[in-house]
Amino acid sequence: MSETPKPPAVDPATVPGRTGSTYPEQFKSAVEARSKRALGNALSLTQFGVNLVTLEPGAWSSQRHWHTNEDEFVYVLEGALTLVTDAGEQVLGPGMAAGFPAGVADGHQMINRGDGPAVYLEVGARSTDDEVSYPDVDLHLVTKASVSVFTNKNGDPY
Repeated sequence: MSETPKPPAVDPATVPGRTGSTYPEQFKSAVEARSKRALGNALSLTQFGVNLVTLEPGAWSSQRHWHTNEDEFVYVLEGALTLVTDAGEQVLGPGMAAGFPAGVADGHQMINRGDGPAVYLEVGARSTDDEVSYPDVDLHLVTKASVSVFTNKNGDPY
């Protein structure tokens, strides 16, 4: 049996999971069965974020989206995830990875279409200024100086 880790290490099971979303109400239901453990925060990382994400069956990682100023990386640990991009769908299993470069207008999301939970690591920049486009829904996100505002595609706030 291993000892309880001491800083700079952490046992992910001790990091509280957060569920839900900051999306406007009409876009939240698809991600309600998603849980994120903010490992990067627990380890006081400031240059990039790391989340241990669990998607229950039927859950989405997010609305399909892309960032103007943030790279994203995912690495599948358990289960199977359907990666949805502009090119279509493909299944990612344990040990597979996907990356989404900043500024590439190719909306992406993962969906758990399996019978059990899927678990993956999500790594991204901690940009204080970014825009996120959501090609499938009337949603846009602008972050300036770490303050984020959701609008519709016409720029009206939610």
